[in-house]
Amino acid sequence: MTAPGAATRARALLDLHHTGRTLVLPNVWDAWSARVVAEAGFPALSIGSHPLADSRGQGDGEDMTLDDALDGVRRICSAVPGVPVTADLESGYDTAPAELVERLLEAGAVGLNVEDTVHSQGRMRSAQEHAEYVAGLRAAADDAGVDVVINARTDVFLAGDRFADPVGEALTRLRACEEAGARCVYPVGVPDAASLRTLLEGLAGPVNVIADPRTGSAAGSLGDLRALGVHRVTFGPKLQRQLASDLAALVGPWR
Repeated sequence: MTAPGAATRARALLDLHHTGRTLVLPNVWDAWSARVVAEAGFPALSIGSHPLADSRGQGDGEDMTLDDALDGVRRICSAVPGVPVTADLESGYDTAPAELVERLLEAGAVGLNVEDTVHSQGRMRSAQEHAEYVAGLRAAADDAGVDVVINARTDVFLAGDRFADPVGEALTRLRACEEAGARCVYPVGVPDAASLRTLLEGLAGPVNVIADPRTGSAAGSLGDLRALGVHRVTFGPKLQRQLASDLAALVGPWR
């Protein structure tokens, strides 16, 4: 059953992508971090699969089961009622789109990341296969009457020298995802500002960029990303990693 207020929260999350201002969604991993970030004034939150897995003593790359991941999603959404939350569900945990959307909405989230690396099979989806999966998610969300914000991710830039023209390949994949119904696209690991600019010029909708909360992104600072016209910024596991050094420094003198 879809959690109460899902349609309203989904619309609010989608609208935040179209304000003309870069939307920053800090990645949280448990109820405590979610409350802290929400109380800091962020209007929506993102759950990163990597920090969530670390918080559970499990590995990223779908080492968690879907049940594990959604248990974390449910706890976080319950801790920040009324706040739109989007969750990284990796490549979908080998789950049919309709079931994945149904269970996501039951857990209280109204957006999801879905990537083209299928960890359980050690392969990358083709552009067509990934777009078809996104289309299935879009259809399921529409059937549920909730405008789930599907953030379609490609791992092209993480694939080493597999692609002769990574920017061109990323454009092909992300355009197909936009046409399939993604509300945002995510070329993780864009190497520089020039590549990002080409992607922004070649795509129709919002683009998500990963950044480190202390050092910024490969394309520059938050100010640089705003100047480029980036629509959305997330931190992936980088926020949690930065806090680890702070925690060590805080407790170290007490050894």
